[in-house]
Order: sequence, then structure tokens, then C-alpha cells
Amino acid sequence: MATSEKNILNRMYLVAGGMFLFALLVAFKLCNIQLAEGDKYKALAEARTERMFTIPANRGNLYAGDGSLLATSVPKYTIRFDALAPKEEDFEENVQALAQGLSEHLGKPASHYVSELRRARQNKNRYLLLARNLGYSKYLAIKKLPLFNKGPYKGGIITEQRTVREHPLEKIAERTIGYDRLTEYGRYSEAGLEGAYGPYLRGKEGRRLKQRIAKGQWKPLGDDNIVEPQDGYDVISTIDVNIQDIAHHALLASLEKFEADHGCVVVMETKTGEVKAISNLGRTEDGNYYEDRNYAVYESAEPGSTFKLMAMVAALEDRVIDSSTVVDTENGRVRFYNRTVYDSHWGGYGKISAARAFELSSNTAFAKMINENYKDDPKRFLKRLYNMGLNDKLGLEIKGEGTPRFPYPGDKNWYGTTLPWMAFGYGVSLTPLQTLTFYNAIANDGEMVKPRFIKEIKKWDVSVEKFEKEVINPAICSQTTIDKVKDMMLHVVERGTAQNIYSKEFSMAGKTGTCQTEYWLEEGKYISSFAGYFPAENPEYSCIVVIHKPNKKLGYYGNVVAAPVFRKIAQKIYSDTPLVDEVQLASANLPKVDQDFETYYTKAQKADVTMPNVKGMPAMDAVALLENLGLKVEFNGIGKVKNQSLQAGKKIAKNQKVVLELS
Repeated sequence: MATSEKNILNRMYLVAGGMFLFALLVAFKLCNIQLAEGDKYKALAEARTERMFTIPANRGNLYAGDGSLLATSVPKYTIRFDALAPKEEDFEENVQALAQGLSEHLGKPASHYVSELRRARQNKNRYLLLARNLGYSKYLAIKKLPLFNKGPYKGGIITEQRTVREHPLEKIAERTIGYDRLTEYGRYSEAGLEGAYGPYLRGKEGRRLKQRIAKGQWKPLGDDNIVEPQDGYDVISTIDVNIQDIAHHALLASLEKFEADHGCVVVMETKTGEVKAISNLGRTEDGNYYEDRNYAVYESAEPGSTFKLMAMVAALEDRVIDSSTVVDTENGRVRFYNRTVYDSHWGGYGKISAARAFELSSNTAFAKMINENYKDDPKRFLKRLYNMGLNDKLGLEIKGEGTPRFPYPGDKNWYGTTLPWMAFGYGVSLTPLQTLTFYNAIANDGEMVKPRFIKEIKKWDVSVEKFEKEVINPAICSQTTIDKVKDMMLHVVERGTAQNIYSKEFSMAGKTGTCQTEYWLEEGKYISSFAGYFPAENPEYSCIVVIHKPNKKLGYYGNVVAAPVFRKIAQKIYSDTPLVDEVQLASANLPKVDQDFETYYTKAQKADVTMPNVKGMPAMDAVALLENLGLKVEFNGIGKVKNQSLQAGKKIAKNQKVVLELS
């Protein structure tokens, strides 16, 4: 018995000792947590209940050259309600008035908001969503409503701000304007001007402290940010909104007419290299067109006959031919090894000069000229092209520029037929903007300038950085060669492959291009293009139009598909900014003229003057006559007067409006 009691007692001592040791360990751990690791666990607790959130800065605005907005950051606000923040008496006193105000600004009945607010109060909801994506004016109005005007702590209003990037021109030039977004991997996804000049536009992010509440939601602490975001700089582009609109719609009309896959157009100022318009349109499955990819910058493809300008300049500079050199196009079919070069004109053009071969875009003539003069030393031809900078990228700030491609003797893809095929733009590869840069250099008397999309960076109204003209090559060839090929390009429009776009009212010069692509297909696909400049005598703008895969049944030649787009752009730019020659006239005393003027002046002063018939008169003369009669004149179009809104013989009053329709 004594032994059993002793064993039980020993066990009790053992258990009591274990419990004592456990209590000591607990006490030690508590002291350790409180003293040694207190800051660590406090920080962990705070991290679970409070967190610093990033506030994106307002991006700077992107402007067109005339000050029109291309992209801007617009603040949008979310309004929530902390139902436990207001005192009971404040809530009951203001809930009806608050609901009525919310109804007026947000559209739902006041009874709906009364119900929502009371339910939130009952359920202890501290993060009730009331409205998203509010503009600044509505946000301010809601902040002033009863109860909410007491602020976040007494009134329970919670406001959250974010910025949205908007494009006032919507889809026009969307790919050129581009985007600049931070991905989930912490890297910027960039495109267009937004991406190229992102470091200027982004600004500096701010910081705001938020508290974790029920259901994993985060509520801002206070009204103020810990670190205020700094707005980005404004970027002034070279884009001209009017020219951009003209180019966009001219391209769109041709794509729709010929049911093409995609296309692009670029308009560049000759002297400065400023890109005034750039449009890239691709076709969707349902047949609509939108800004898909920046084809003008990235898409490197065979240029076809627009490359004949480069081949002609090289041959003239190397003096292997002259513009008067006679070439036999034979019957429009010339065989090189196992392949045949064809002219689009069945039967050929007979024996013609090199200049005429350019005007008529004879493939056989160019293949023979280049092959006969360079076949023993093809590297000489490539060296001339390289010296003109054709194998180099332009070094654009916009990402994704396509790489020029030229086969070279000794390469595995160099064959006996490579050189003659290069002569008319096959086997080589250039982007539309690279091709245009060369054409622009010809228009600019040999000076090759880098295409430029940006004029200036501004912080508010203070200039941060200006971008000036950048010369790539001061002289791509001699002035003698320039003059010869300029004359050829003028004749292309006047009497060559593009004579269908010739106009007496304004002069243009350029070169058509038609290139077959996807040769393995039975029907074959085509790339139609036209590159040139206007006016021909003193070029102000250069322009390229490239349209891929038009419906062959509707048309596919460059002069039919692409050249009319060029003409429409040139015509509208001429109409909006007509070129005027100032002529000094010698003074002369002509009695008959003086007498006619006095009669006209006397008539114009009479109150009962009638509307004259100005149909058939040049616009300038008609406007001068009518404005001197005291009328307000508006006109549409260019040329001579076709129709007038006021009938001839009708009495007119001073400041009366008349609209003239011009031919």
C-alpha cells in the first residue's frame, strides 16, 4: 500500500515539474516576443492590416503639332461608404437628403439609396460601393452632399482615384499614338509614341496608406496621400490633325473599295522630315478596318517597282547608263536562266530610252540594264545602294522598326537571277517608311533626313527639350542625277503609268509599284504602292501609300489602287493650304478699266443691289465680287463656281450669307 502511494506521489511530482517547465518556456517565449522580437511581429501585424499602395501619376498629354490633343489622362473616381463612421444621430438626420442627392447625380431612385445605406449600416458594411468611373465635376458634387460633407471620419465617404488614358481622335492614328502599360511582371509594354517617350510622359508615382477591412477589402486612411504623385511632361508631336484625317479617310476608302487586307500611308514634310500623318489600317473578319499594327514602321516587304528609283539612281551615279540610253524590251518577255521577266504590257514597248522605261515601269528594261552593267561585278551595285543608306535602319524612337534586307553575292540565296530581279524590286525588303525616306531625299535635293515624330517636350508651358531636324546623309547622290530622276517622276504622272492621277490644278511626281507576293498560291496576291512628292516643282510633302492584297478582280495595279489615294491626299492638302504665286504687276493707266471700276463701285454701294450670276467664274474672282457687295461668302471645293445658294437677280442685303459650290 505504501509503495503504491509513493509511486502515485512520484508521478504527481513528475507531472507538476513538467507543467512548471512548460510554464517557464511559455513565459520565456512571451518575454522574447515582447522584448526581443516585438518590432518584427508588430510589423507583421501592421502589414496584414495596413499597406502602402502605389498611386499612378497622371501621364503627360500628347499633342498634335497644332495643339490638338492626341492622348490625355483623365481622372476617374470611385465613391464608397463606411456605414459605421457616422454617428447614429448624424446618419438618421442626413440619410434622406444624401439619398436624394445621390439619386440626382447617379440616376437611381432615392428609395434605392436609402435602402442600400440602411442595409449597410445594419450589416456593418464599411466599404459599400456607390459609384464607379465618375468624372471630376460629379465627384466634387457628391463630396458636398449632406453627411458626406463631414468628411471620411464623420461622414463615412471613401473616395478612390485612378487615371484613364483617352484618345480624343479615337481610332485615328491609334497605333502611332500607341500605349505604355506596366505588366504584371513589372515591365512596361510599349508601342508607338506613348512607349517611345514613356520616360517623359509617365511622371513619378505617389503612395497612399490603406487599411484592411472585412472580406479582403482595403480602405484608404485619411484624405491625403503619403507621397503625392508628380504629373508627367507633355509631348508635342509633329502630327497635323487635318492631314491625318485626310490620309486616314483616303486610305480607308481605297481599302474598302478594293477589299484589301491591310495598308498604310505616311505624309512627311520634305525639308524637316516631320511626319504629318501616318495611318495603318487592317481588316477584321467582319470586313471592317481599324488601327491594327504599325505597318509603316515594322512591315518590311518587297517594294516592287517603287525600287526602280533606287536602281535608276545607282546606275546613273555609276555612269553605266544615261537617261537617254536605249534599251530593247524585246517582246515584253526576257529570259534569264530558267526564269522569265514579264512586262505588264503584252508585246513590250520596243526600243525605248532608260527614262521612258522608268515612266512606263518596264521590268524587262530594268532587268537588262542592271544585269548587263553589273553582272560581272554585282557587289558594285550593292555597294552603291549601301552608300545611299538603304541597308540601314532609320533608328526610329518608335519600337519595332523592320530590318532592310538585301541579298549579297556569295550568300546562299544569291542566284544568277537575283541581280536582274532586284532591278525591279524583288528579293529586297524595305519598310514603307524606309522607302519614303529615300523618295523624300530625292525631293529634298539629295539630303536624307530622319523621319521625326516629336517636336518638343514641355513641363507645363516651359520647354524641357526640343527636337531638331536630323540629317542621315547630306547627299545621297549628285545633283545631276537628282535632276534627271525628278524629271522622270514628273513624267510618270504626266504621261506614264500614273497618268490617271494627273491634274492641271496641282503638280505631283512619283512612282507606281505592283509587287506579287505569296507566289505559291494559284491566284497570287499583290502589294500595290505609290511613292512620291508634291508639288513637283518645289516639294513640300512626300507621301507613300502601300496596300496589301487587294481583291484581284477589283484591281491590283499600283496606279489603280494606291495612286488615287496619293492624289486625294495631295488635292485636299492643296485645297486647305493653296500655294499662291505673288506676281508684281506694272501699273498702267487704262481709261476703260477705270470707268468699269467706277461703275462697279457705284453699283456696289446701292442698297438694292441684286445677286449677280457668278457661275463659271474662278473662285477668287467670285469671292472678291461678292464680298465687295457686302455678302458673307462660304465655299466648298476648289476651282470654278458650279452653284450659288442665292439665285441671280435676287435682292441682297448687307452681311447676308451666300454659299458657293466649286467644281
